[in-house]
Amino acid sequence: MLRLPQMKCEACHKGAPKVTEEEIAKLMPQVPAWQITEENGIKRLERTFAFDDFVSALDFTNRVGAIAEEEGHHPVLITTWGKVTVLWWTHKIDGIHQNDFIMAAKTDALLG
Repeated sequence: MLRLPQMKCEACHKGAPKVTEEEIAKLMPQVPAWQITEENGIKRLERTFAFDDFVSALDFTNRVGAIAEEEGHHPVLITTWGKVTVLWWTHKIDGIHQNDFIMAAKTDALLG
């Protein structure tokens, strides 16, 4: 299996399959700090990152935005003083796709 940070997102279309529970079990060890949350029946990958100040949190937000643009896959980003919450899911399928795991791993890689 390829390491998630080295993978590229694939074009996703409406009706593409969501990851199965078996696939989730195989992918989660590569992004162990992330949690699967659910809102309005839609599963998402979520993680909150802590920083020492607002400027550092904002810089991280901008770096996540840059990789999102590069891959053509965009998260919800909530930036406040000292923290950034990132939520990945695929809107076209109302759930989690392999792309979301790829982007969670790429987000983690931004921390070095």
